[in-house]
Amino acid sequence: MLYSKLIGKTKKQFPKDEESLNAQLLIKAGFIQKEMAGVYVFLPLGLHVLNNIINIVREEMNNIDGQEILLSALQNPEVWKKSGRWDNETLDVWFKTQLKNGSELGLGTTHEEPLANLLSERIQSYKDLPLYVYQFQTKFRNETRARSGLIRTREFIMKDLYSFNKTNEELDEFYETAKDSYVKIFERAGIGDKTFLTFASGGSFSKYSHEFQTICTAGEDTIYLDRNKKIAINKEVYTDEVIKDLGLKKEDLEEVSAVEVGNIFKQGTRFSEPLGLKFTDENGVEKPVVMGAYGIGPSRLMATIVEINHDDKGIIWPKSVSPFNAHLVSLNTQADGVYEKLNSAGIEVLFDDRENVTAGEKLSDADLIGITNRIIVSKNTGDGVELKSRDSDEKKILSVDQLLNFISNA
Repeated sequence: MLYSKLIGKTKKQFPKDEESLNAQLLIKAGFIQKEMAGVYVFLPLGLHVLNNIINIVREEMNNIDGQEILLSALQNPEVWKKSGRWDNETLDVWFKTQLKNGSELGLGTTHEEPLANLLSERIQSYKDLPLYVYQFQTKFRNETRARSGLIRTREFIMKDLYSFNKTNEELDEFYETAKDSYVKIFERAGIGDKTFLTFASGGSFSKYSHEFQTICTAGEDTIYLDRNKKIAINKEVYTDEVIKDLGLKKEDLEEVSAVEVGNIFKQGTRFSEPLGLKFTDENGVEKPVVMGAYGIGPSRLMATIVEINHDDKGIIWPKSVSPFNAHLVSLNTQADGVYEKLNSAGIEVLFDDRENVTAGEKLSDADLIGITNRIIVSKNTGDGVELKSRDSDEKKILSVDQLLNFISNA
C-alpha cells in the first residue's frame, strides 16, 4: 500500500467530539471515521486490523469444530414472538423498521431465535448432535447512549457462536472447550496478560455466566480480581456468598475497571423449546436441544487493544493484529527498490512515499499509526535500512536481505 494513495491519512488534531482515547487515536491515525454517535466507518487501515482480529477468532472457532454461516440482519417478528423477545420492554435495544406494505421487521441484535428456528428443520436425531455454528454478523443495538468509541456502538460486527447439545453434561464439556478457545484468542490478540475470566450473573439460564474482562482505565465495568488465581468477580454478583462459593478471599481481591471483551452463557432449553428445536434420542424419546452462546465483538476488541497499547506518540499494535507487517519510510532518498523486494517476499508493507513532506512529519505519522516494524531508508543507511520496533527504542542497521529474513521469521 502506498501511503500517498491511502484513503484515510493522519489528522493534525484529535477529534473534538470524542472523549474516548481509542476513538481519538483511531480517528487521528486514519483507521476509522465517525458517521454519527455510535456509528463508525472502517477505513483501509482500520479494516486491515479488524480483519486480522476476525481471522484469529475464525481460526480458533474452526479449531473447536465450529461451522461458519451468515444469518440475515433483517428479522422476522414471528420468530421472536415465539420466545417472547419481540416486545421492546423485554428486549429494549431493538431497531425496528417497516416494509412498504406496513409489515414490521427488526434489525438483528442477537441471533439465538433465528438460528434455533433454522435448525429446527435440520436437527432430527441424536446423530445430528452435537453441532456448533458461528458467524460474523452486523448487529444493531438501539443503545440509549453510545459511548467509549468502538467499545459501545449502535452498529457493530459480532462473532456469535452457538452450541447445540443433547444433554447438559455435553454442554458443560463444550463450554470448557470454548472457554479455553477464548483464552487463546486473547493471548493471540496481545492482551492475554491483562484479560481475566470473570464470574457474572447467569440470569435465568444458570448460576453463573462468564465474561472475559480486560483491565483498562476506560472500562465500563468494575471487577474484583484475584491476580494469583487469574479469576475475577463482576460487581453485579460481588457478594460474600459468591466469594466463598468460588473459594476466594476478600482480602486477595483487587477492585479494577475493565472492558468486557467476550462472554459465554449456558442457555439450556430457553430458546430451543419455544422454537421447536428438538431431537429424538437413542430410545426414541423426543427432547429439546440444549444450547449455549459465546460472543466476541472484534471492533470492541480492537478498541480495547488501543486503550491498553499506546504511548504519548500514538498506537502500538501487537504484531498479530498490526495493519501491515512493516511501515517503510523514505527520507530524502528513493526506497522503491526496498519496497519491491518486500512485496516480492510476500511481506505486507505500508510505504510512505510522499514527497514534499518533512522527515519529522513522516516519523511522527509512523509512531501515530503504530505498525509493528518501522523501516527507514535514508542517505545515512547507505545500501542498508534502519529497523525499529514500535514498542522499542532500539534501532538496527541491516542489509535488505537481513531485513527480509528478520521480518519473515519474526
